[in-house]
Amino acid sequence: MMSFAALWSFVVVVGLLTLTPGLDTALILRTATVRSARQAWGVVLGIQTGTLLWGVLASAGITAVFTASHVAYEVIRWAGVCYLVTMGLRMLWASRRGQPEQHQQPGAATADGFVVGWRQGVFTNLLNPKMGAFYVALLPQFVPAGAAPLLSGVLLAGVHVVLGLLWSALLVASAHRLRGLLSRPSARRLLDRVTGFVIVGFGARLATESR
Repeated sequence: MMSFAALWSFVVVVGLLTLTPGLDTALILRTATVRSARQAWGVVLGIQTGTLLWGVLASAGITAVFTASHVAYEVIRWAGVCYLVTMGLRMLWASRRGQPEQHQQPGAATADGFVVGWRQGVFTNLLNPKMGAFYVALLPQFVPAGAAPLLSGVLLAGVHVVLGLLWSALLVASAHRLRGLLSRPSARRLLDRVTGFVIVGFGARLATESR
């Protein structure tokens, strides 16, 4: 049985991680302001799907094997680098041409917008091997002795997901208030440039970081 103190400690750790501005925050805000709330929620749920999968894999011990394998780690790392850099450069190139990547008005939902957002979110999360390594290092510290590792790990990952959903809901709601301002083409191009640079920067950091 997990103690309240252990659970609270885990909430504090992953809560601080969730609140720290990063790639997920930039991607959610950009999608919510220049695309639609529907697609932004697709991104959010895609990110949290990846988080839950990493939690399951780490709890089952599969991620530990992957983390120990240099080849597997490098394959995932470079796939993530290519994905992030390509996504960021597409935003930068579109804004340079004076035509932001999106072609719809802010808030205009498309039939497949949610699926597009979900795919973008889950790929961004799962192609980051640092997330797997983080869970391998973190979860065992909060699993009580004698408890089922898989069940406990999944429950902890679920707590992380809930915190992520709450924070993301605040981000999407805040972005909704900025849609009027960002409806101007110049503002949307600026947002694409900023987000593009952030995403390319995360890709470059992933490429240069050691394990």
